[in-house]
Amino acid sequence: MNLVFQEIKISLLATIITALILCGLYPAVIWGIASMVYPQQANGSLIYDQSEVKRGSLLLGQPFSSIQYFHPRPSAAGLGGYDGASSGGSNLGPTSKVFIESVSQRVNDYRKINRVPSSVRIPMDAVTASGSGLDPHISPQNARLQASRVAEARGIALEHIMKLIEKYTGMSQTLLKLQ
Repeated sequence: MNLVFQEIKISLLATIITALILCGLYPAVIWGIASMVYPQQANGSLIYDQSEVKRGSLLLGQPFSSIQYFHPRPSAAGLGGYDGASSGGSNLGPTSKVFIESVSQRVNDYRKINRVPSSVRIPMDAVTASGSGLDPHISPQNARLQASRVAEARGIALEHIMKLIEKYTGMSQTLLKLQ
């Protein structure tokens, strides 16, 4: 019986030591190193305005809906979408009636607001949510289809917006012509 208690004591001690190392010490060391080497990324890639007020993160999408902004992909995170505390997808499959109806509605809305003819394919990221529901990125094709609306709303030449899209997506004119 004494041997059994000794084995239990060793097992509990091993569990406690392992938990302290893997749940406390190791994460603290990695965070410390990351904070020194990559301080902005280790602290959430936060975005500040001119008056140093936190406005968001480079890693999390936000629900821009005004016509002068590029619209993000839809979000299924939380009831209103883009809820960082409720990251996740809708879990609706491609044969789900709800999924098909919501994507069809999003396609119609996208075509209407961006004046996209029915002969043009709508990019998937414009009408479906990401797995996390929080991804901030849109595809270059999605950005190009929104460019006319953004340029008109801001009173900027479309060519200027297209050059910015090319600059910030790494797309060359050759690639644009191939698509």
